[in-house]
Amino acid sequence: MKRYFLLLALPALVSACNIKTKDQLAGDSKTDSIKRVQQLKAQEDAMKNTTTVQLIDSAYNFGTIIQGEKVEYNYRFKNTGTNPLVIFDAHASCGCTVPEKPEKPIMPGEIGFIKVVFNSSGKKGHNEKEINVNANTNPAFPVLKLFGEINEK
Repeated sequence: MKRYFLLLALPALVSACNIKTKDQLAGDSKTDSIKRVQQLKAQEDAMKNTTTVQLIDSAYNFGTIIQGEKVEYNYRFKNTGTNPLVIFDAHASCGCTVPEKPEKPIMPGEIGFIKVVFNSSGKKGHNEKEINVNANTNPAFPVLKLFGEINEK
């Protein structure tokens, strides 16, 4: 009886896993899925070879600006470890702040930049934004800060 149950349960289990995979891939093209798998593999490989980072610029006070102005700033950091520093992702606390991460690894001893553009449209008063960076650093890449005052037009 147990054998028959296993024989019946096995195909159900396999097809359930297959349905989940199809659902997951339905929204993505095969190319997108392959790229995502390659990105995850690269991330996994990079995390095996962690490095250390020293921030040269951790916070930027843009002072006082007029509503609608854009602020650009390049945060500098140095790879102080022995392995290449790979930044996987950089994202801000809101959509008005857009970070651009370096695409290539930062080699040991080199200085890298994360460009951030803040759009003050619709903002007023004191504003503080945080930029979180996901990289192969240990300890984790420190949070970057951007702040200042925005006067109405």
